[in-house]
Amino acid sequence: MAKSLRSKWKRKMRAEKRKKNAPRELNRLKSILRIDGDALMKDVEEIATVVVPKQCQEKMQCAVEGEMDDTKMETEIKRNRKTLLDEHGQYPIWMNQRQRKRLKAKREKKRGKSRAKAAKGLAW
Repeated sequence: MAKSLRSKWKRKMRAEKRKKNAPRELNRLKSILRIDGDALMKDVEEIATVVVPKQCQEKMQCAVEGEMDDTKMETEIKRNRKTLLDEHGQYPIWMNQRQRKRLKAKREKKRGKSRAKAAKGLAW
């Protein structure tokens, strides 16, 4: 079960919240350990895995990469703002089929108006 759009969205947002709150939780844990003088870091490492927050890792990696290589990768997808199609004619991942169908119908309708049939002349 749990395959509905709502549950997928909630799961995604919970993961985002965990990422956002991870540095605060780590700081809170460290402050608690500083207050309690009896606890040793080795004991804590056995109970919980201490992970460096992603933000700190990215800053370190960016600093190291900046020193080594100044080239940037082109990861941006060029997308038409009006139709939301990219250069390969693909819609974004987050767009559902109904929205795609509507945009396609709107495009086809507009395209049909511009392709008016030429008036036939009299064949005498």
